[in-house]
Amino acid sequence: MQFCHLHTHTEYSLLDGEASIKKLVARVKELGMDSCAITDHGSMYGVVDFYREAKSQGIHPVIGCEVYMAPRSRFDKVHDIDNKTSHLILLAENQRGYKNLIKLVSAGYIDGFYYKPRIDFEMLKEHSEGIIALSACIAGEVPKALLRGDYDEAKKIALKYAEVLGKDNYFLEIQDHGLSEQKRIIPDMLRLSEETGIGLVATNDIHYLKKEDAKYQDVLMCIQMEKKVDDPDRMKFETEEFYIKSPEEMASLFEYVPQAIENTEKIAKRCNVDFDFGTRHLPAYAVPGGKDAFEYLCELCQSGLEKRYSPVSDELQKRLDYELGVIKSMGFVDYFLIVWDFIHFAKNNGVMVGPGRGSAAGSIVAYSLGITTVDPIKYGLIFERFLNPERVSMPDIDIDFAPNGRQKIIDYVVEKYGEGQVAQIITFGTMKAKLAIRDVGRALDIPYAEVDKVAKLVPFDLKMTISKALDISTELHALYENDPQIKELLDTSMALEGLPRHASTHAAGVVITSEPIVNYVPLQLNSENFITTQFTKDTVENLGLLKMDFLGLRNLTVIENAVKIIKCTRGIDLNMDEIDYDCKEVYELISSGNTDGVFQLESAGMQSFMQELKPDTLEDVIAGIALYRPGPMEQIPRYIKSKKNPKTIKYKHPLLKNILDVTYGCMVYQEQVLEIVRTLAGYSLGKADSMRRVISKKKADQMVIERKNFIYGSDDGDIPGCIKNGIDEQTAISIFDEINDFANYAFNKSHAAAYAFVTYQTAYLKTFYPVEYMASLISSIDDLDKINHYIANCKEMGIDRLPPDVNKSEDTFTVENNSIRFGLSAVKNVGRAMILNLVNERKNNGKFKTFSDFIDRMAGQDMNKRALEGLISCGAFDSMGVKRSQLLAVYEKALDGTARAARDNVAGQMSLFDTIEEQSEMQFPNIDELDKKTMLKMEKQSTGLYFSGHPMEEYTDKIKKLTKYNISDVLTSVHKDEDGNYHAVEGGLKDGDMMIICAAIASRKNKTTRSNAQMAFLNVEDVYGSVECIVFPKVLNEFSPLLQEDNLVAIACRLSIREDEAPKILMQSVQLLDEALMAKKEPKRLYIQLETRNDENLKNVEKYLSPYQGDMEVRLFFKDTRKMSSVPRRLWFNGTENAIYDLKNIFGEDNVKIK
Repeated sequence: MQFCHLHTHTEYSLLDGEASIKKLVARVKELGMDSCAITDHGSMYGVVDFYREAKSQGIHPVIGCEVYMAPRSRFDKVHDIDNKTSHLILLAENQRGYKNLIKLVSAGYIDGFYYKPRIDFEMLKEHSEGIIALSACIAGEVPKALLRGDYDEAKKIALKYAEVLGKDNYFLEIQDHGLSEQKRIIPDMLRLSEETGIGLVATNDIHYLKKEDAKYQDVLMCIQMEKKVDDPDRMKFETEEFYIKSPEEMASLFEYVPQAIENTEKIAKRCNVDFDFGTRHLPAYAVPGGKDAFEYLCELCQSGLEKRYSPVSDELQKRLDYELGVIKSMGFVDYFLIVWDFIHFAKNNGVMVGPGRGSAAGSIVAYSLGITTVDPIKYGLIFERFLNPERVSMPDIDIDFAPNGRQKIIDYVVEKYGEGQVAQIITFGTMKAKLAIRDVGRALDIPYAEVDKVAKLVPFDLKMTISKALDISTELHALYENDPQIKELLDTSMALEGLPRHASTHAAGVVITSEPIVNYVPLQLNSENFITTQFTKDTVENLGLLKMDFLGLRNLTVIENAVKIIKCTRGIDLNMDEIDYDCKEVYELISSGNTDGVFQLESAGMQSFMQELKPDTLEDVIAGIALYRPGPMEQIPRYIKSKKNPKTIKYKHPLLKNILDVTYGCMVYQEQVLEIVRTLAGYSLGKADSMRRVISKKKADQMVIERKNFIYGSDDGDIPGCIKNGIDEQTAISIFDEINDFANYAFNKSHAAAYAFVTYQTAYLKTFYPVEYMASLISSIDDLDKINHYIANCKEMGIDRLPPDVNKSEDTFTVENNSIRFGLSAVKNVGRAMILNLVNERKNNGKFKTFSDFIDRMAGQDMNKRALEGLISCGAFDSMGVKRSQLLAVYEKALDGTARAARDNVAGQMSLFDTIEEQSEMQFPNIDELDKKTMLKMEKQSTGLYFSGHPMEEYTDKIKKLTKYNISDVLTSVHKDEDGNYHAVEGGLKDGDMMIICAAIASRKNKTTRSNAQMAFLNVEDVYGSVECIVFPKVLNEFSPLLQEDNLVAIACRLSIREDEAPKILMQSVQLLDEALMAKKEPKRLYIQLETRNDENLKNVEKYLSPYQGDMEVRLFFKDTRKMSSVPRRLWFNGTENAIYDLKNIFGEDNVKIK
C-alpha cells in the first residue's frame, strides 16, 4: 500500500522537531515510501534543503507549511484574544501554489507576527490558487470546534475553507497518537466528511524519526522552554507516537477508513513543485544616457585603468580586455556596475570603504573601478581565482565599510532598487558539540560540575563532534562506558547535536533582486524590523539571486577617526590610499611586537610570530597573515629560516623559483598552486582553479584523474602534463604530492593582501601618529577590559591618560598635549543629550568658570543628580581647584536650589532684588580631600576605569618575579564567533592551564551550593582588565580571610574556557601580594622521598601530583641511589595545606617536605 506523510516537522521547527532532514528522508525511503511532505511550524526555512535531499534519495518532495491562523485579522494584536491561534496545513500543488505559499508565510511574519507568525482568512482567500489545505491536528479550527462540542460551527468552518480553496483542495485531517481528544473527534470528522463531501486524509504529526527518539525530542522541548525533564508542570507530548510510521502501521491504524490513506498518495502526486537552480535573477543596472551596460562598464574601467597606471602598457590593456570579456560572457556586467555604484556612493558620501576582501582583489576590473585598492599586478593576484570562465558560478565580492556608515549604504541600495527588492539574510545558530552537552545537561538536571567536566573533555575544533571526541579522548570514552548518567547525557547530546537552535541575521549578507524578493523566497522581519530571507546565504545564491556581503569593519572607523583627529591636532590632510607602503619605521613597529590595536596582529601568538619573522616588506605581512592558521603554521619555522638564510632555499625544479621566491621557497597561497600547475603541467588558469578545488575538497576519484593529468597529461591533450614539459616523473610526482598535502591549507593571497593593507595602515598610524591613533582606537570600543588593555599599552608608549573634564572633554576620546583626554561618554549616568548640551553650551558661551557657573548654565539641560555625582567622582571638576569631597558635600543642595529657582521664576515669584543682585558664589565646607583609596574606588564606579592611578600600578614590574601572566592574557585567550560562542585562540592559553594572576579584588559575592557549602565569585582586576575568579568551597574554607574587597593578591589558578561564556579563572590557592613577593625571594620546592626509581613509583607521583598543579618546583629523592630528579613543569605543586596533607598521607609524613 502506498502512503505519504503530509504532516512532517523537521529540525527547522526550531527546538521542537528532532528529525534532521537528511535522516528523515533516509527513514522515509527505508520504510518503502516514495514521497513525503515538509510542514514546519510557521516557516519555510528548510524547504530547499528538503527538496534537494529528497530528490537525491529518489523521494518525491511535497512542499508545505503548518501555518498559524489568526482568530481575527492578522493585524489585530490584543492579548488573550489574538494570541490564540489555530493550525492549518498548507501544501503547494504547483509553482503558482508555491509562490502563494511563500507570500502567505512571509505575511505571517511581516504583518501578522504576534507571539507566532499568523496569517488570516482574508490573506488565504487572496492567495488560495495552487494551495491544498488540511485541517491540521487538534489545534486546527475544525478539531477545536468539535472538542468544544460545537459540531455545527466545525461544519461551517470546514465548508468555508472548502469554498475558498475548492472542494478538492481542502481535506479533513485525522490523527491517532493515542490521545483521548483525537479519538473523541474522529467519529465527528468522518460524519463531517460524509455530510459535506470533503475528503479525509490520515496523517501522523511527525516530530522525530523513531519511537525510541521520543525522549530526545522531549529534551529538545525542555531546552526550548528552559525547563527540566522532571518538571511536572511543563508542556510535553503525552505519548511516543509522533514518529515516522510505516505505510503498514498507518493502514492498520486507520483500517476503518482506507480512503484517508489513499488520499495521501493522491495529494502527493498532485503536488509538483520544482526549484530552478540554473537561472540567475540579477537586477539590471540603470545605465545613464541610454548607453549599453557593457559599453558603460568598459568606459568606467578604461578611465580607472588610466588613473591607476601611467602609462598603460599593452600587457595591462590585454589583462583588462580579457577580464571584461569573461565578465560579459558570464553575464555579470550589471553585477559589477551595481557594486561600483554603491561603492562610488559610499566614497562620495563620507563612508570609508575597505581595500577589498577575498578573491575579488585579483581582478584588474575591480581595481580599475575602485572596488578594490590592492594592485593585482604588483602582488601577483590571479583573476581566475575570482571568476573561473571554465566553472560558471556567481562572483562573490565582499565589501568592508566603516560600521557607522554601513546602514547608510544599505539605505541607499533600498532606495535605489526598492524596499521590496532588498533584504538581509538569515543564519542559524546550531547545537555544536559542547553547547549541546551543556543544554542537555541542564535539561536532564545533571549537576553543573559534572556537565562542565564532560564538556571540557571535548576538544576545541570548529568541526568537532561528540562522536569524534569519544574517539580522541580516552577519559571521555571511559566516562561514557562506565557512568550511566554520562552515557545518557552524551547519547542525548549526540542525537540533538547539529540541530538548528535559533535564527538570527547574517552579519553581512544582503540580497538585491529585480522583482520583489517575495516572488523568489519567503521572508520575515528580524529583531531590528528589517526584512530578512528565510533561506540561508548558500540557498539564496543557489536560487540565482544576487547576494552581497556588506561587512562592518571597526578598524576602518578607527582609521577614519584617526585621520580626522590628525587633521584637527596637526593640520595634516592624510590620504590613506596614498601613504608609502615601504616605510622602514612601520615594519620596525610590527617587528617589535608592539601591535596592540593593529589589525590582524593583536594576538599574543601573532605578536610573537612577527617578532621572530621581522617583516620588512608588505609581502612578508601578507605571508604572515596567510600562514598564521592551523595547518599552514607548520610552514612557519621553514619560512623564517629561509627568509633569514636565502642561500639554503632549494627548489624541486627551476621553474618553481619565479613562483615561490616571494615566499622563500614555501608554498603559501592558492594562487601559487594555480601558477605551478599552469607553468609546469600546462593547465589553463581556469582548469588549474578547478583542480585546486578538487584537491581542497579531497574528492578521491577526481584526485586520481588530476594526478594523472598533472604528471602525464590529459587524454584529450588539453593538458600536456609535466613530463611533456621536460620535467622528470619523480620530480613531478614529488611536486604533486606537496600540492596535494598543502592545497587544503593554502590561503587565498588576494584575501591576505587586502587584509595586509588594513594591517599596514593601522600600523602606519600607530607608528607616526600614536596618540591620535590610540585615541581613535579607544573611542571605538565599549569593552572596559579592552580599554584598560589599550591604556596600559599607551603607558608603555609614554602616552598619558587624562580624566574627563567638563571644560576640555568632548563626547569621545580626544588628543591633548600628547595625551589622551577621556570623553564624557565614558562617565556612567551622563546621557548623550546632556553631553551634547554641555559641549554646545561651552562652545557658545565659553568655559565654565566655577562649579556654580556650571550648575547655573546647565540647569534644565538634561542634567540630574546621578550624572553630576558621576562627573564629580571621576574628577571632571578637578581643574576648577575644588576638592571632590567638597563638591560631593554640596552638589545635591546646589542642584535643588537651581531647580527651586527655576520653579520660582516660572511662577513669577522673582523679586526686584533678585533681578539686580548678583548671585553670591557657592560656599564649600572646609573638609579634607578623600583618601586615595576612596578616590580610586569612586573613579572606578563612575567610569569603570581609574584615572588617579591604579591599585596595581606600583606592582607592574615587581610581579614579573611571580608570574609572566596578566588578565589580558586570560581575556585574549579566546575569540568570540558570530554565534556568540568562545573558542581558544591559536597560540594562546588553553583551558586547564595553570598560572598565577596578581590582581586587586574588586568585588566578592558568596553563594550557597546545593550541599549547603559556601563558594565565592570574585571580580579581580589588574592594570590590563578584569576577570571573574571562582572559589570553590574547599579553597574558600582555607583562604576566605584573605579574600576581602580591595586586597591585592597573588592567585594560583586554573584557566576555564567554555563555549558559552567568557573565560574565568578557578582559584587553587592565594596569598596576599606583598607576602607572595617576600616569599618569592627564597623560592621553595617540594621534595618527595622514594625508595627507588621505577615505573610504578613514577606513575604514582604523576597520579597524585596531577590534581595539585601549581608553580612550586617538585624534586624526587631516591634513597637507594641518593640521587635527585626534577619532575616536568606540568606536575609542579600548588603548595596548599590540603594538598600537602594528602601527599603526606600517600607517601608518608617524613617523605614529603617543603623547603
